[in-house]
Amino acid sequence: MSKIRVGVNGYGTIGKRVASAVAAQDDMELVGVTKTRPTFEARAALAKGYDLYVPDDSVQAFKDAGVEIAGTLRDMYGKVDIVVDCTPGNVGEMYRDQYVEAGVKAIFQGGEDHGLTGISFNSTANYSESWGAQLSRVVSCNTTGLLRTLNPIDKRFKIENAFVTIVRRAADPGDSKNGPINGLEPSVKLPTHHGPDVQSIMPWLNINTMAVKASTTLMHLHTVVAQLAEETTTEEIVAILRDAPRVRLVRSKDGIKTTAQVMELARDLGRDRSDMYEIIVWEDGIKVVGNTLYFYQAVHQESDVIPENIDCIRSMCKMEQDASASVAKTDASLGISKTL
Repeated sequence: MSKIRVGVNGYGTIGKRVASAVAAQDDMELVGVTKTRPTFEARAALAKGYDLYVPDDSVQAFKDAGVEIAGTLRDMYGKVDIVVDCTPGNVGEMYRDQYVEAGVKAIFQGGEDHGLTGISFNSTANYSESWGAQLSRVVSCNTTGLLRTLNPIDKRFKIENAFVTIVRRAADPGDSKNGPINGLEPSVKLPTHHGPDVQSIMPWLNINTMAVKASTTLMHLHTVVAQLAEETTTEEIVAILRDAPRVRLVRSKDGIKTTAQVMELARDLGRDRSDMYEIIVWEDGIKVVGNTLYFYQAVHQESDVIPENIDCIRSMCKMEQDASASVAKTDASLGISKTL
């Protein structure tokens, strides 16, 4: 079977990680990546051996900077089966029209609205909905985190109500422009967008979300309270989450008390860019009282959606019909496992 030819539009925080993940798959070929300016990231892409494509109005800037390009963005469209769009949020409509005109499939990220594609994707919750689709959207990092944990719990014990508070990182590590420097910033527009985003995949779930932006760059932290349709035990919930794909249980008593120590674990695991693809749940922070469940989880905003993008490519290009098989293949290529 021939490989899926993939282009990555936007080589930033998510794009560079998607490119590396695509290059690690034996059923995919990375055709190239795009940048709009000849920055260090453009040169880093070339150093990795990636072909670089640019918009028409950026060609001269790259020539002046002495940065070699393989062609224009439209040249790349002619060489790929699918584009993973990792451009900044709110420009998706312009690019969607370009992809449709060029006759290529496209995946967008969670910075775009569900309405842009009409389909939102999560590997284990609704893999088949993107099967053969022209356009799809991988939901945001926080939404991915909530789906990874709430969906398997809902399948076993129906969730009647979920209440989530998201303590958000203020900016990514490489971003010096955003976020509170010494303070906490509540999201006063309520409920936040995270709940409706979860409902784009689990429309039956009654979920309410709040968010607080904190002066950290490492990870997001969620506090989750879920009212279940029936009583259960802490041990049963632990067992469900232990078996859930791309969820890693850690324990405070083992020395992982903070998101800083979670990221240190990612480094010790030898992950590319020190990424933690899994959603972290503190096992000793899980508690069930009657039919009410409480737990904490952490989301590495730079990387948890990366394996979802890979699985979405396979679903849209009809390369692997079984979701669990795609998840296992992706996980093996990225070193995702349940053990240290």
